Amino acid sequence: MEANRSNNGPGASASDASMAELVRQLSEQTSTLVRHEMELARAELTQKGKAAGIGAGMFGGAGMLGFYAFGAITAAAILALATAVDGWLAALIVGVVYAAVAGVLALTGKNKVQQAVPPVPEQAVESSKEDVQWAKTSAQQARR
Repeated sequence: MEANRSNNGPGASASDASMAELVRQLSEQTSTLVRHEMELARAELTQKGKAAGIGAGMFGGAGMLGFYAFGAITAAAILALATAVDGWLAALIVGVVYAAVAGVLALTGKNKVQQAVPPVPEQAVESSKEDVQWAKTSAQQARR
């Protein structure tokens, strides 16, 4: 068959030209598609990174609040409660309240970090899978 095609003269060059044009278009479209998928992945990772940063900031806030509040306000609260109850009971009440606040902040921060993980650009991956499936389907249809 290959010999017949090369002997057909002008008809063969038109066929070859259209095939070359199709290959060129495929190359251009593939490059554009890959570039767009990379932009989508970058945007998605940026968004997830921001969410992880917020969660990490909440962890830092919980630690800082626990440290400073325990040192500064604890003394004042214990002294104020000690006027109504024994000193040891006043210290226990204040400690339990601070532990509860720190626990709530830690759980909230943990949830924010979990929302950002895994840092995989899920939309870009799914879109790429769809593009590959479309290309396979198109190639199969073109062969028929």
